[in-house]
Amino acid sequence: MNFCTNCGGATAEKIPLGDHQVRRVCTQCSYIHYVNPKVICGALALWENKVLLCRRAIEPRYGLWTLPAGYMELFETMEQGAARETREEAEAEVEIQQLYCMYNIPRIGQIYVLFKADLAEGKFGAGEETIESRLFTEEEIPWNDLAFPSVERTLRHYFEDRKTGQFATHLETLGTRLDHTG
Repeated sequence: MNFCTNCGGATAEKIPLGDHQVRRVCTQCSYIHYVNPKVICGALALWENKVLLCRRAIEPRYGLWTLPAGYMELFETMEQGAARETREEAEAEVEIQQLYCMYNIPRIGQIYVLFKADLAEGKFGAGEETIESRLFTEEEIPWNDLAFPSVERTLRHYFEDRKTGQFATHLETLGTRLDHTG
């Protein structure tokens, strides 16, 4: 960012007083331009022991399967964002049940939040960002064609938790050598 969004003045990299990181700071009005992680919210939408997945019609990872999720918008809660993304991507309404998985993904500046949800009336379709949507049993999951590590981790947690009927909230950091995703 070369110009201030507040006044249009030139910006420069510096460490603001009281801070510890280099930021873009306006040389005219001293406005500090913070760059913070993006929040992605979505739903693990369930219907009759099946999971709703969407095949991506956009990059990144075009053609691969994912849970309906996307960037949280201003002035909405994470739950509202998860429901909106499910509506946009899978033309489906969900009833949010609980916060289920949260992933820190520091290497790309994202926080990924997924809610366990019930698919209303089992109805779904394919929105503009989706080639197709389908309900999958555990045996039918296209494990080799999942778009993101967070999707795979969430599905594995769900199928393990389903065995005991205990659905605790999972918090993990992805993108480290420990999870083999880079």
